[in-house]
Amino acid sequence: MLPAKEQLKLLARGVAQIVSEEELLKKLEQSVATNKPLRIKLGVDPTSSDIHLGHTVPLQKLRQFQDLGHTAVLIIGDYTAQIGDPSGRSATRPRLTHDEVLANAKTYQEQVFKILKPEQTEIVFNGDWFSKMSFSDVANMTSKITVARMLERDDFANRYANNQPISILEFIYPLMQATDSVKIEADVELGGTDQIFNILLGRDLQRDAGMEPQIAMCLPLLVGLDGVNKMSKSLKNYIGITEDPNEMYGKTMSLADELMLTYFELVTDIDKAEIDQLKKDLENNKIHPKEAKSKLAMQIVTQYHGKEAAIKAKEEFDNVFKAGGLPEDIPEFSFSEDKIWIVKLLVDCDLVKSNSEARRMIEQGGVKLNNEKIEDGSLDVPIEDGMVLQVGKRKFARIKK
Repeated sequence: MLPAKEQLKLLARGVAQIVSEEELLKKLEQSVATNKPLRIKLGVDPTSSDIHLGHTVPLQKLRQFQDLGHTAVLIIGDYTAQIGDPSGRSATRPRLTHDEVLANAKTYQEQVFKILKPEQTEIVFNGDWFSKMSFSDVANMTSKITVARMLERDDFANRYANNQPISILEFIYPLMQATDSVKIEADVELGGTDQIFNILLGRDLQRDAGMEPQIAMCLPLLVGLDGVNKMSKSLKNYIGITEDPNEMYGKTMSLADELMLTYFELVTDIDKAEIDQLKKDLENNKIHPKEAKSKLAMQIVTQYHGKEAAIKAKEEFDNVFKAGGLPEDIPEFSFSEDKIWIVKLLVDCDLVKSNSEARRMIEQGGVKLNNEKIEDGSLDVPIEDGMVLQVGKRKFARIKK
């Protein structure tokens, strides 16, 4: 193990808040002295089927702890996901069934090892303890916190002030997350800045159980491709880590220039000194933002698909967007009709998911046929062999007859 102060310096990179840094240093010093790894907790609620770059921010930090010799404890929230984390929410989440959660959890378990080391990772389901709780156990858990304390949270306070409903079930969520920390004896818990209340509550419950409280390590929330909101599948502003390399590269290139350096720091493993130099070069106009963004896109695709895939994705992007060409591998769809409604054609070619989305894309000027913009949503398209249909900047289909 590295000396504790060197570990702390590395671990503090990109972190928004540590409670407390002094306590973390003491834990690291004790770990080095006893050669006993710390237990680093990250809880994930599989409310959707895939992991995106926003999820990787704490996962990258968890991997950093592993590289320093510590143990990652990944809690799959099969019970907490049925409630849904209310942090940062302005309304109650729709509830998922246990079967839906378990189906999502399967893909999570597969995808996290694109980042984490399996041999230093413990995966546990919080249903292992919550499913065995009696009503008396639940009553005892809920007695640990007051309603007044719960309403100190900004999200709950705002909803209460605006007469927006808050379910008792949502109040239970932070207690469940805190109970997880007691059950797995966490030394450190990772989470986004919106998780600080829940993680600090874990410290309280650990003290109540006679344990040394965990360290809260909160990381910035990754802003999505819209440049405004937290990255989210529901907002469609995400980059999935299992997405096609071309799609991943293209989405990264659509990122706002001002978010580039944040992405370099939070979702890549590029050395901090190199990022600092890149920042200076951008400020001094020694490198164009598009060149820097291409470097970012290459790095992200390389991390999840390899260098060769990244090079091909860059070549494809340059061919389509710089040279005005077409992608090399355009999906082909065969039709026997002489004519077909443009909306149906878009849906049948898997370029949109619904008729309403097709109409919306046409209204927004996002549909082209043989590089000519389609403006009439009622158009019947004559089917010609080899014509190319395009939606947005990155979706293409070749029509065969």
